[in-house]
Amino acid sequence: MKTLIKDVTILTMVPDATPFQGDILIEGSRIKQIGDQIQESADEVLYGNGMVAMPGLINAHQHSPMSLLKGFSDDLKLMEWLEKKMLPAEAQMTPEDIYWGAKLSMAEMIKSGTTAFADMYIHMSEIASAVKEVGMRASLTRGLVFMEDDGGKRLAEAMDLIEKWHGTADGRITTMFGPHAPYTCPPDPLKEVIQLAENMAIPIHIHLAETREEMAKMAERYHQTPTAYLVNQGLFDACHVLLAHGVHVTQRDMELLQGMRGGVSHNPVSNLKLACGIAPVFEMMNLGITVGLGTDGSGSATTLDMFEEIKAATWLQKLNQNDPSVLPADQTLRMATLEGAKLLRIEHQVGTLEVGKQADIILIDMNKPHLQPIHHIEALLAYSVNGADVHTTIVNGKILMRNRVLVTIDEEELIEQVKTRAKRIVAGV
Repeated sequence: MKTLIKDVTILTMVPDATPFQGDILIEGSRIKQIGDQIQESADEVLYGNGMVAMPGLINAHQHSPMSLLKGFSDDLKLMEWLEKKMLPAEAQMTPEDIYWGAKLSMAEMIKSGTTAFADMYIHMSEIASAVKEVGMRASLTRGLVFMEDDGGKRLAEAMDLIEKWHGTADGRITTMFGPHAPYTCPPDPLKEVIQLAENMAIPIHIHLAETREEMAKMAERYHQTPTAYLVNQGLFDACHVLLAHGVHVTQRDMELLQGMRGGVSHNPVSNLKLACGIAPVFEMMNLGITVGLGTDGSGSATTLDMFEEIKAATWLQKLNQNDPSVLPADQTLRMATLEGAKLLRIEHQVGTLEVGKQADIILIDMNKPHLQPIHHIEALLAYSVNGADVHTTIVNGKILMRNRVLVTIDEEELIEQVKTRAKRIVAGV
């Protein structure tokens, strides 16, 4: 199967590359050619006049089934949000609910230009089945909380996910180990997970220093910061690690993270809505730490539109540093593409548009009043575009959305399913 995208403005996101007008030829799942006026015949031709082609966005931290709880518990303090709303509602979710919640998130992500995401939840086989069916790319993680003895059930489920799903769905599904957070993972079980990850060469996805409450708990329990605790358990010795949030990290913490394999998913919208704080992204990047972008779950962020995260990320750092030149548009766009790919350890496959890479491509319709005139494409993409401007979404060479219409998801059926399920889940909470 060959697909030819004709006469489109191409933003490759390769460092130091500039946008140019041209064509993109996809053969099978990969980009075969990028250039001016490609003459090769194709099974399908997409005309990109007035559009921008760029790599699909990468959501580096998600809890996809929480889409069923979108808008259910807004404007609450964090612990009230979690203990009185989120946890009781999540306890009423069935595996089938989780499948449909994940599918709802994927529909929203595809329609707003996200092609790959990192997910942490329970009943991950249901989520993996949805990913395989829908056609997205995902790094899946079974969250592991070790504050009570479950007889090893959670870890067994994590192993089962890795053994059954890693590298499946034409390579679109990868997996990670998911110790939930420093304050929910005492030393012994955490060290066991770290050893497994090292032995199996599987990355680790973990929350870090999201709230001041977490900092206080770790200081009281272990007399150290969450970051120092993870360092002392050996997390960064040999593992590729995806750290979610990193809001409350000290200068010393950031110095400890220098040189780490992996990096940090910055989730600014969720952190803002829950008043968690502003992550020191500018300082981390200056120390060479890789920082990508994520949405967190819809239960907190209420949106999975990565273009909203791009705006929030750059505006927060400009304000925090009192410097409008900080985190310019092209750098923030890299956070949502190439840097996110590095966090998921798939940068050799996606994150830039290059010959030989997997064809994860989005087309953005610029023929709209809020996107005209075009003086600087990167600035419009970072500061003016929103998810509804995405016209076409392609993953692994397969079109998942064409002209705003989902191809692999029955949107009408999906909406009916989630309406009924969400009503039942929140009943009485």
